[in-house]
Amino acid sequence: MYPKPEDGGFPAATGGGNAYYHQAGGGGAFAVQGQAPLAAWSTGLFDCFDDCHNCCVTWWCPCITFGQVAEIVDRGSTSCGTSGALYALVMLLTGCHCVYSCFYRAKMRAQYGLQERPCADCCVHYCCEPCALCQAYRELKKRGFDMNLGWHANMERQGHTPATMPPHMHPGMTR
Repeated sequence: MYPKPEDGGFPAATGGGNAYYHQAGGGGAFAVQGQAPLAAWSTGLFDCFDDCHNCCVTWWCPCITFGQVAEIVDRGSTSCGTSGALYALVMLLTGCHCVYSCFYRAKMRAQYGLQERPCADCCVHYCCEPCALCQAYRELKKRGFDMNLGWHANMERQGHTPATMPPHMHPGMTR
């Protein structure tokens, strides 16, 4: 019923069904069967110069890059301008803009199943804010988004028509 220890599988301590822990390659790393492994980022944190234009924009005005990333991550519920303005406001009033942006990194990782690398999201943004923003920008770009268009135009370009208009209603009874 359960896999034998020599096969590399061990029964789960909790839960039921056929879930069990599997020892990957004898290296001591365990993964839960049935959960997809987290994917690696498409570019490294310090690959900023792969896109020199975005690197310069992010260095001089990070609110632009943050706004573009936030609009895509929020799936159009907030605009690039609104997100960028909030980022700039938090930066001017508190100086802790990295706390605000690290939440978007975590949200993006959850949406795309990305690993928390090279360290925790808040540490990445605290130590390397421009590089973290550039990495998120590059990741979305590699996933097919044109960052200059925004969410809604990207959806139209990809053939997804958002249901923003209510259905047409016929008038009721008239005399």
